[in-house]
Amino acid sequence: MTSKIGSTVLGYPRIGPDRELKRALERYWSSRIGEAELRAVARELRAQTWRSLWDAGLDSVPGNTFSFYDQVLDTAVTFGAIPPRFAKLGLGPLDTYFAMARGVAAEPPLEMTKWFDTNYHYLVPEIGPGTRFSLADRTPVEQYREAAELGVTTRPVLVGPLTFLLLAKSADGAPESFRPLDRLDALLDAYSELLGELHHAGVEWVQLDEPAFAADRSPAELAALRAAYQRLGDLVERPKLLVAGYFGDLGEALEVLASSPVEAIGVDLVAGKSTVDALSSVRGLSGKTLVAGLVDGRNVWRTDLDKALATAATLLGSANEVAVGTSCSLLHVPYDVEAETGIDPQVKSWLAFAAQKVREVVVLGRALRVGRDAVADELAEARAAIADRAAADRVRNNRVRARLQALRPEYTQRGEYDTRRAAQQKALNLPPLPTTTIGSFPQTTDVRKARAAVRAGRIDQATYRRRMQDEIERVIRLQEGLGLDVLVHGEPERNDMVQYFAEHLDGFASTDNAWVQSYGSRCVRPPILYGDVSRPAPITVEWASYAQRLTEKPVKGMLTGPVTILAWSFVRDDQPLGDTAKQVALAIRDEVADLEAAGIRVIQVDEPALRELLPLRRAEHEAYLDWAVTSFRLATCGVADSTQIHTHLCYSEFGDVINAIVALGADVTSIEAARSRMEVLDDLNAVGFGHGVGPGVYDIHSPRVPETAEVVDLLRAALAAVPAERLWVNPDCGLKTRGYAEVEAALKNLIAAAAELR
Repeated sequence: MTSKIGSTVLGYPRIGPDRELKRALERYWSSRIGEAELRAVARELRAQTWRSLWDAGLDSVPGNTFSFYDQVLDTAVTFGAIPPRFAKLGLGPLDTYFAMARGVAAEPPLEMTKWFDTNYHYLVPEIGPGTRFSLADRTPVEQYREAAELGVTTRPVLVGPLTFLLLAKSADGAPESFRPLDRLDALLDAYSELLGELHHAGVEWVQLDEPAFAADRSPAELAALRAAYQRLGDLVERPKLLVAGYFGDLGEALEVLASSPVEAIGVDLVAGKSTVDALSSVRGLSGKTLVAGLVDGRNVWRTDLDKALATAATLLGSANEVAVGTSCSLLHVPYDVEAETGIDPQVKSWLAFAAQKVREVVVLGRALRVGRDAVADELAEARAAIADRAAADRVRNNRVRARLQALRPEYTQRGEYDTRRAAQQKALNLPPLPTTTIGSFPQTTDVRKARAAVRAGRIDQATYRRRMQDEIERVIRLQEGLGLDVLVHGEPERNDMVQYFAEHLDGFASTDNAWVQSYGSRCVRPPILYGDVSRPAPITVEWASYAQRLTEKPVKGMLTGPVTILAWSFVRDDQPLGDTAKQVALAIRDEVADLEAAGIRVIQVDEPALRELLPLRRAEHEAYLDWAVTSFRLATCGVADSTQIHTHLCYSEFGDVINAIVALGADVTSIEAARSRMEVLDDLNAVGFGHGVGPGVYDIHSPRVPETAEVVDLLRAALAAVPAERLWVNPDCGLKTRGYAEVEAALKNLIAAAAELR
């Protein structure tokens, strides 16, 4: 069957096929281009996206999916939710927007955290009783007209009002009883005004995204959802409404939306597989359009089109009309697999990036409308690729599987913490409030050029090694001069904390151009984990050992943990995720053992994605946390008591995994805390966390340099919760994306603050 929405996607990448927006943003921030030039780049990127989706044959093209930084921040600006501390800066609209995202000297930025269980980061709105919502920005209307001038009719996409408020935090000074959701009625006034303007502009459909309801929600929140969409649905002058829920099963919210006046509901049938069975019994769908999210918007494997069509066939009687769509926005996948020339052709044949997923949606939609025969060739090609992947020898490694089967409980156990702590203090002899960094130092142009040159064959490995050693020595001498207590080698040889390890592990494929936006101008190239994982040779030992030979101070060995390697890769979907995590953990365990044997006495195994992979439904938490904690302990518990194990976590809400953080058993846990002003320490204290902790005191995702007094204040707040003998002093995260001038100034202030409190 077809619908007035028809075949569609819920969103599309926006950074540019060649990261054009990233480059333009960074030139604007460094004053190398002006606002007009930045907006011209943005306009061209929007035009490219609209034309490509229209030309690909989609029946409905999403609009208003472009963003200079983040769609939640865009929503805050659209509806006037600009905190007074930014409004008073007296900047123009665009610079106020970037001040909220990145901070300025006078004001730190909005808090940043993960968008549900993805590696995308959003800016957290600050909402208080005095927040005055209004239709303050008409970008959704303007971009609809902009597309129309190109001959493309779009469906404006907005973050839904419930999700916006549920993701917000209470502004400083708000009463303790206040919740941002208390302001729903006022926000709906502004949404209603915008819907009216879109209607008068000629918009037929608007998409409101409500992924917050793929998580557990209270009866009051469900009642708010019901009231909101009853009110918006009852508007006389409005476009038709598509409410999209994704990242899982909508649960009770599906019934609520089905009983509302909205015309269409989008459901994620990839992450929310149980939704398929639920749909047949949901009352109220018979008069609506169901947008079936059959194509995975978050992973890169080709869709099993036969299976997707079989699923679609079971849905035809559950709604008035069934349309084919993606499970979520394609923001989370790269642009086009055809841009990859270096990847193995067999592995490449198994993949679908955004452009290929659009074609899959079009093929599925056509098959539903006119029958399978019309797309027989496309179905046969997909069928062959699925079969080839399932039978490929490179996917299985019997030695790895045998090792996994032979695991014993003692592989995940260490001695008592107090015994370890005494042995480590004897070995390391650290002062109170020891200072360190999280791992990476700024990556200079020369470092990046050297990596590019060795990849291209313009310099040999010996020359490359000397250049990296020169950079490592420079970083070691800088840290010694600053007075840091535990040093790092700076990671000049690493392009990305996950990609680097994937390039040295069997079972992974790396890409050349498969960039995905993480936040703002920050992009990553997630590796593709297609087969069983093993470590053919040591990865980091050479660099860490060289750094340690340069100094008497301890140098941390820097590794990425198994959960984070999975979270920031495109992972195989043909076996349980926990089994894949344990394979990666065994590879990291081998690296930990080799670092210890080489004399590295401090080893940091980063798990910033621990909270990120937490399932949205509480019923699934225990199973996930069991294998996540087990995999970390499997990677780290093979060392002597005197070897200090660190871990690092950042940019997530940690309350839901606080017990898991304790269970990791790391000797020292460094954790993002600067933007949230040490809030996480209350959670740690609530569960009796008694190990070393380093709450971040320098927000490295902002260009501003904190003054010594500001760091002292943060440390005093930390000392109110953590005794000095367990408190470490460190930035929030690695320093790779910052410049040396700001890093040196910030670290001087950090060290001075620690010295003052000692």
